[in-house]
Amino acid sequence: MVVNSVHWFRKGLRLHDNPALQEALNGADTVRCVYILDPWFAGAANVGINRWRFLLEALEDLDNSLKKLNSRLFVIRGQPTDVFPRLFKEWNVTRLTFEYDPEPYGKERDGAIIKMAQEFGVETLVRNSHTLYNLDRIIEMNNNNPPLTFKRFQTIVSRLELPRRPLPPITPQQMDKCHTKISDNHDQLYNIPSLEELGFRTEGLPTAVWRGGESEALERLNKHLDKKVWVASIEHPRVSTCSLYASPTGLSPYLRFGCLSCRVLYYNLRELYMKVTTLILLFGQLLWREFFYTAATNNPNFDRMEGNPICVQIPWDQNPEALAKWAEGRTGFPWIDAIMTQLRQEGWIHHLARHAVACFLTRGDLWISWESGMKVFEELLLDADWSVNAGSWMWLSCSAFFQQFFHCYCPVGFGRRTDPTGDYIRRYIPILKNYPNRYICEPWNAPESVQKAANCVVGVDYPKPMINHAEGSRLNIERMKQVYQQLSHYRGLSKFTNKSIKTLK
Repeated sequence: MVVNSVHWFRKGLRLHDNPALQEALNGADTVRCVYILDPWFAGAANVGINRWRFLLEALEDLDNSLKKLNSRLFVIRGQPTDVFPRLFKEWNVTRLTFEYDPEPYGKERDGAIIKMAQEFGVETLVRNSHTLYNLDRIIEMNNNNPPLTFKRFQTIVSRLELPRRPLPPITPQQMDKCHTKISDNHDQLYNIPSLEELGFRTEGLPTAVWRGGESEALERLNKHLDKKVWVASIEHPRVSTCSLYASPTGLSPYLRFGCLSCRVLYYNLRELYMKVTTLILLFGQLLWREFFYTAATNNPNFDRMEGNPICVQIPWDQNPEALAKWAEGRTGFPWIDAIMTQLRQEGWIHHLARHAVACFLTRGDLWISWESGMKVFEELLLDADWSVNAGSWMWLSCSAFFQQFFHCYCPVGFGRRTDPTGDYIRRYIPILKNYPNRYICEPWNAPESVQKAANCVVGVDYPKPMINHAEGSRLNIERMKQVYQQLSHYRGLSKFTNKSIKTLK
């Protein structure tokens, strides 16, 4: 029997460690690699230009890698439910493969496609490679509930076997066995669109700080592993001003789009750190990623407060004007504004910077819902995926996973400790570049003569602080205390939380 395979790329945009793609090649007569792109979605989705550019670069890189194997990437416009019936008939498809998507929306979409494939007599093979572990197994081992503390999650993972070893990259020999003729008009029919075609205006768009694609991801991984002495010797590398800038060895967007396999990263780190007994930061970050994926896998309301069984129901304020100031970097707090400017320009910010702006928006200062912040990150942040983005925002707003609401980041003090020279602020808020270090984090406290000498008068050239932090944070801690007191009254929260509340009385 002739086997005509289609491998459907979504995340997992790579040829190394791709079990589903290996299944497509196994014993096949023809293999076509497909990416389905819905142009309408491009215009309507809450995804900014940096994220779209990263995706298109990743697709171009994938197509170039496939060219070297005498194959091509077929980019097809439309929605999967409309596209696949046509492809099944046109290419006489007998096998469809894709990577397992653990997120609720993905599972629902994939269920519909599997059912449709069955109706066409197409075999479907789905393989897990976006997470290190089988998330359903973790839930099963926790009495069929996702573990809701990181400590509990670590306990369960410690009882599991090590993640499966990564598979080698696809070879020319494998592809030759199922060579598929590429038509002369392939580029007209299946080309990767430009940003302009997707409706984005690109004049004045700066060069990408993060270039998309598997080739870039593997190059960064190699550079990262060269830093083994630096990485392995320190459990928590000290955050300096330099840490706040995008690193040439940063990997998070590549994990999010699957340009880099999490298993390849895991095993490279494991071999590197075998002799180090402490928990290494990058291992911890990989595990947090698994933790949030596990918590979200069976919870379609994970990205909202209402109807979300694990989320504390907090009466947040509605304040579109304050939200816009935060999102656009116009709060009047240079540390916060510099972070939000970097996010908008480059599509990435350091994890401690994320903590600072998330706390400021929610429980720290503005008392605006974490859902609003999550949507801004979804638009702008290259590595924001559904589970980790929502989970992180719930955690940082003390809506789930983390309850120490009395720990609050000061937008002045935190900035001064992390960026003592003010160089980071000067880079992203150049209007403040002439301020002396002493006032760079709180320019409103500079004497008028200093402000004029710096050519930046607060309230004229740079906004005044939108809130009194000391008063705002004090009020918000009181609000959180009341929410948690009600919770402990109705639900009987843990002793730890009750103890935390008592210390504030």
